[in-house]
Amino acid sequence: MKFFSTLTLSILILLWSVNAFAGKSEYKLQPTDVITINVHGQPDLTTKTRVTADGFITFPLVGKIAVSGLTIPELEQKLKELLEKDYLVNAQVLAFIEEYNTRQVSVIGEVKSPGKYALPGEKEMTLMQAIAMAGGFTKIADLTKTKVMRMEDGKKRTIIINAKDITEKGDKDKDIILQAEDIVVVSESFF
Repeated sequence: MKFFSTLTLSILILLWSVNAFAGKSEYKLQPTDVITINVHGQPDLTTKTRVTADGFITFPLVGKIAVSGLTIPELEQKLKELLEKDYLVNAQVLAFIEEYNTRQVSVIGEVKSPGKYALPGEKEMTLMQAIAMAGGFTKIADLTKTKVMRMEDGKKRTIIINAKDITEKGDKDKDIILQAEDIVVVSESFF
């Protein structure tokens, strides 16, 4: 019976993973992303550049531009406006991300494969998706006190989540979106 409960739980976690990854989110540029930018009919302006640690790129003719936090369509529009301001008429700018910033979360404790896992480039990852990537809970995991530790404004914050509410009651609101460098800790159950 316990085998079927564990199997059912694993299947539910995988289904949530598939559904959440299917959702669309707008990726915002981050430091160390590598972007390729093309301006139609202007091969001299084709640029491959890395977003600097402080969130800028340098682009021919327009110079240094703040891009961290922009989506690709926002970046294209910003470059179009800057180029049309003084240099081009009807600039057609296309940009795409060649390399994403390496963002990871750590999942440790009572999961089958503890370790660091990369956050998907343009998607968000929830707590249960991270646990699914780590192979799911072990048989002795305490699902009632799953911790997510993160730094916010230079301060350490610990969020305690009852994963049973998510897996057994279907309370998806508790399945929080993870942020880069979050640490998920699954404790051992004493009962």
